[in-house]
Amino acid sequence: MQRTIIIFLIALLLPASVTAVRAPSSFSAGKSLIVDGSSAGNSYAAGFSVVRTASVAGDFLALGGSVVTASPVSGDEFLLAGSVNSRASVGGDFRAVGWSINIEEPIAGDLVALGFSVRDSGIAKGNVFIVAANVTMTNGSAGPVTIYGNNISLSGDFANNVNIVAIGRVALAASTTISGKLSYQAPEPALIPESATIAEGIEYTNASYLPNAGTSRLLAVISIGFFLFVRILGALILAGLLAGLFPRLAEAVAERAYTARPSRILLTILLGFAVFIVTPVLFLILALTFVGLGLALLLLVSYFFVVLASLAYAGILLGSLFSRRYMSRETVLWHDGVFGMLALSLITLVPYIGVFIVLLLTMFTSGALLLIFFNFAFPHEENTPEML
Repeated sequence: MQRTIIIFLIALLLPASVTAVRAPSSFSAGKSLIVDGSSAGNSYAAGFSVVRTASVAGDFLALGGSVVTASPVSGDEFLLAGSVNSRASVGGDFRAVGWSINIEEPIAGDLVALGFSVRDSGIAKGNVFIVAANVTMTNGSAGPVTIYGNNISLSGDFANNVNIVAIGRVALAASTTISGKLSYQAPEPALIPESATIAEGIEYTNASYLPNAGTSRLLAVISIGFFLFVRILGALILAGLLAGLFPRLAEAVAERAYTARPSRILLTILLGFAVFIVTPVLFLILALTFVGLGLALLLLVSYFFVVLASLAYAGILLGSLFSRRYMSRETVLWHDGVFGMLALSLITLVPYIGVFIVLLLTMFTSGALLLIFFNFAFPHEENTPEML
């Protein structure tokens, strides 16, 4: 089981197909995004809601709250969202991470899915690997199938072996055909109707699933890893959306870091440090009085959003500085935010120094955002020197 999980995680982190079409890639970002233009190369999209209605000749990667693909993808498809709906065929591999994953059309390559609920009514020609609480496969599979889950339901024609590890119920629908062998671990025997056909027999292992110390440690590591993965994914989506939706604000923050004198940069960091320290103290003072309790709660919510925005713009700042330095581009694009936040997440892994660098960047962006909004609310006269 450990080896299979490691292979699965490596498969998720692998880049898109190395045989991808050598054609210009397309990038799209927006709050509610409808991608209706076909792509001759790879296509990348991010948004709260992403709907693709045009074909892709290369690979397709999407990040969002909800992602729907309604046109064929010739290459690989990699979708990360709360809700994933694949309603068109995929010419390569299909990888998805989300709460709810629904696959309706055939997949020419492998199928890899991680979520709470996975429903597959298409046919995958390659390997199938699914980890989910509830798994339903209604149209079989051409390749071998491996499933880890709670409640698992199978129907259709399976041309190869089926391996299942379940902590709940395993059920086969009437007339289900498995040309290979059915191997499964579960607390109780599977519900297999007489009309089902299993060519190479059944191998059942009774498992109570009261984990021992080693299994508990493994589950703890997997849980922490999944939590970190989801946290980093959320940060990447937030940074990409902020950079794509508010590019001028991101450019203003980057301009302040790129052109300001060291003394101004230091003063901006000190201002951000003051915001982080003074606000909690003010919150505690207001919370001591009944009259100030409501204002304290409002201040706490505002403080949370300031910290979140400062952290997101710290990643955007890294990406924009990289594009200025190595690509000679001053405009900020959504993928600059994604790249910068990914770099920031990697920096945090460096003991001590990484956390210190992230704190400095976050305090700078906090101070810079405060100054930008202050200058916007109280504009200076033309001849008045800019604050800090």
